[in-house]
Amino acid sequence: MRLEALVTLERWRTRRDPGICPPSRSFPPSPGLRPGLPIPPQEFCAEPQFICEDMSRTDVCQGKLGNCWFLAAAASLTLYPRLLCRVVPPGQGFRDGYAGVFHFQLWQFGCWVDVVVDDRLPVREGKLMFVRSDQRNEFWAPLLEKAYAKLHGSYEVMRGGHMNEAFVDFTGGVGEVLYLRQNTLGLFSALRHALAKESLVGATALSDRGEYRTEDGLVKGHAYSVTGTHKVSLGFAKLRLLRLRNPWGRVEWTGAWSDSCPRWDALPPDRREALLVKKEDGEFWMELQDFLHHFDTVQICSLSPEVLGPSPAGGGWHIHTFQGRWVRGFNSGGSQPSADTFWTNPQFRLTLLEPDEEEDEDEEGPWGGWGAAGARGPAQGGRTPKCTVLLSLIQRNRRHLRAKGLTYLTVGFHVFRIPEELLGLWDSPRSRALLPGLLRADRSPFCARRDVSRRCRLRPGHYLVVPSAARASDEADFTLRIFSERRHTAVEIDDVISADLQALTGPYMPLELGLQQLFQELAGEEEELNAPQLQTLLSVALEPGSAGVFFPVARAHARTPGEIGLRTCEQLLQCFGHGQSLALHHFQQLWGYLLKWQATFDKFDEDASGTMNSYELRLALNAAGFHLNNQLTQALTSRYRDSRLRVDFERFVSCVAQLTCIFRHCSQHLDGGEGVICLTHRQWMEVATFS
Repeated sequence: MRLEALVTLERWRTRRDPGICPPSRSFPPSPGLRPGLPIPPQEFCAEPQFICEDMSRTDVCQGKLGNCWFLAAAASLTLYPRLLCRVVPPGQGFRDGYAGVFHFQLWQFGCWVDVVVDDRLPVREGKLMFVRSDQRNEFWAPLLEKAYAKLHGSYEVMRGGHMNEAFVDFTGGVGEVLYLRQNTLGLFSALRHALAKESLVGATALSDRGEYRTEDGLVKGHAYSVTGTHKVSLGFAKLRLLRLRNPWGRVEWTGAWSDSCPRWDALPPDRREALLVKKEDGEFWMELQDFLHHFDTVQICSLSPEVLGPSPAGGGWHIHTFQGRWVRGFNSGGSQPSADTFWTNPQFRLTLLEPDEEEDEDEEGPWGGWGAAGARGPAQGGRTPKCTVLLSLIQRNRRHLRAKGLTYLTVGFHVFRIPEELLGLWDSPRSRALLPGLLRADRSPFCARRDVSRRCRLRPGHYLVVPSAARASDEADFTLRIFSERRHTAVEIDDVISADLQALTGPYMPLELGLQQLFQELAGEEEELNAPQLQTLLSVALEPGSAGVFFPVARAHARTPGEIGLRTCEQLLQCFGHGQSLALHHFQQLWGYLLKWQATFDKFDEDASGTMNSYELRLALNAAGFHLNNQLTQALTSRYRDSRLRVDFERFVSCVAQLTCIFRHCSQHLDGGEGVICLTHRQWMEVATFS
């Protein structure tokens, strides 16, 4: 059966790779992205090869897909064969043992993922639609592009991006963005230092009207690879040159020190031959000042220890990685330190004890002005010991959501210095009062990128890193990584799960005569209440007009009757009764708990609305005697908040009642006071009935 000559991007990309999802109609393919039938290379190439001799920069040439950010990163990767072999495993090809599939390894938020793709590629008129190699029969680059598209959902979501995304996915490193100025100090040394550490480096010339070519041969709105640095002397002048590459594999800089520039004739022949390659291959040299004039950002990806190996060139890094999530109503507290909810954001304590080794530096220093705010070099009168720290915040899995019309959130982080006297006091509940008094040591920019990073130069000491989304209502998964040149320690601020003794015993509260008579009237001859009868009793006892009748003192503010629902009453019978009924002495115990929980709830119902903000649930549970870790508190908040991010009294009662009974039941099985219990299956099922 004859297939149509053209198929939509959605149809062909899912035919052989079910892991690639079609994009939403929010991102329709442009006419330039309508490929021909995807076919294997053998059908349009006589002798296809996975790799021809060696992989090089010229193997990566851009097609019709607007993903120059990805291709510039891939071209940079070819400068380091060891790194490239990690992403493109050797030993693959179209000949011996060929099975029609290829596999690649890409880093995703803390682990390496093996991505398998078939060999079918989009072709029109016998030519590849997307990335291609300068050697027409070489296919490792287009297959790598396909693997990357599969990992992120589709080719379509690869349109537009930042080079650091691909840098990080190729290496597991941490990316930085340097925003250039004409008087930028230390940039040349920074780039030389980064390339010596085997870092991947790119540059972008920003544009507000898409990609277009300038009279000097540069392409605005386009990403370039920075592949080398060199100093040359012309008479008494010392010039600093940068080598760049256009991922198109053509269209080069035509200004000073371009391939055809006569300035090269002033260099000794051996030096000229070592540097200059007169070929339209997209690679060229330019002077630093011209670079600063035409380019706006530099992107550097520093490599992780697992990639660099045990003895990396230029020294390695020490690293900590944390996985987290901002949850609406729990720990998505916004980016403003003055906000009431800022303290709820995830917090990480970083300890820096060893300053960097002092080096004999030139006047610019190895990183020049690229440090923490207010730390742009040695202090007047001498050096202040500093620690170099790279902080990287990554939004996980957000590129997938572009197919649904969503994009990256605006995120960033603050760094605060913790005084020694507060170290022992720091935990999540108490940080509400302590955090506003801390001195901010640094902060990242807040921007809508997948990777937001900051190179900080901090004095030895203790610091609090607070990653956050810009808006308190935003939800996203994130990865926080901490790189340092010297050893450091880093832990997430969290509580140990425990309960105070008074939270499990409950106060003894004698029943008022009227309440006892009402219980006996409802219980009848059975002398025990079922769930509907308990609901009736509590609706009367908790009615606003009952203050002074059933309560020892008047309640702080009015409540509506019947706020303890039938399902919650069934839970209370499970926790405090015989499972299906509640005797008078059990109700007396329950009533004491309810009065205590009511008093705790009232403290956090500041506007007397009958509800508390769900951000306050952690503090309310802490006040009730329960100390829970972040994971458990997040689960409880998600379960007991309503759509308005509020927790009413019934939800609060249900939460603390179940916590009380689970802790009491588990405490009966503690052996030796080690905080660990061993339960049989039957005992575990008894505990599970409370949740």
